[in-house]
Amino acid sequence: MNNKLVPISSPALPALVAAAGERASMRFLEFFAVSIRNPHTRRAYGRAAEEFLAWCASAGVPSIAAVQPVHVGTWIDASTSELASPSVKQRLAAIRHLFDWLVTGQGVCRSIRPARCAGPGTL
Repeated sequence: MNNKLVPISSPALPALVAAAGERASMRFLEFFAVSIRNPHTRRAYGRAAEEFLAWCASAGVPSIAAVQPVHVGTWIDASTSELASPSVKQRLAAIRHLFDWLVTGQGVCRSIRPARCAGPGTL
């Protein structure tokens, strides 16, 4: 049996994830396919991850492995001026879970501790 990963060339894969390599790409896709069973949560988390990674790319972050806590905090702060508190909290939960999944996936990216980023109304 061949244990090699299938190359990922999905146009839906965010550029920052693809830039981190094949292992990160597979782990990113597994997060949505394996860890989130509810289709509505999967869609909401996918939208949050897509928007966050697009924001990171526009801020000059070269790959998902280069994301820092300051990126998460700044994005959340910007979101509070546009969205209601429950929406911002859901976005933060999505990013927390995504990075937890990537970190526990044998070091796909370093821990950025996004859980320490406070959501709206928590300070």
